[in-house]
Amino acid sequence: MPLEEYNKKRDLLKTKEPEGKMKKSNDGNTYVIQEHHARNLHYDLRLEMDGVLRSWAIPKEPPKDPKTKRLAVETEDHPVDYAGFEGTIPEGEYGAGKVKIWDSGTFELIDRKEDKLIIRINGKKLKGEFVLIRARFGGDRKNWLFFKKKEDSE
Repeated sequence: MPLEEYNKKRDLLKTKEPEGKMKKSNDGNTYVIQEHHARNLHYDLRLEMDGVLRSWAIPKEPPKDPKTKRLAVETEDHPVDYAGFEGTIPEGEYGAGKVKIWDSGTFELIDRKEDKLIIRINGKKLKGEFVLIRARFGGDRKNWLFFKKKEDSE
């Protein structure tokens, strides 16, 4: 069950987060980054794939410059409806803190392999080709690197 972990971690009556059900958006390629003021400020990258939002937590502001690489830690899948979620998750609940949309739009999947995704983001803040590649450090398969691809004209 793709959203089983999401549902286990939340009391949706208390958090007002969207119910964990699989579905597709109208266009099927939703992209969002949510600024999440939890224990530590981080940014949640979410990409719609296979009826859910695949999700990564990025500890620092997402990269706009191709020279900047960011750690992106894979987290549990979220329901597609989460792409529009903003609000405050109450203290004592999983992910407690304020969530607001930092950037949103659509993305195009250019290449998808087990350890690498190449996407073209069409957001308000992020635009262009970006790469998610599974990191080879730390022995944790949840660690990825997220960065903007250098454009041919740069």
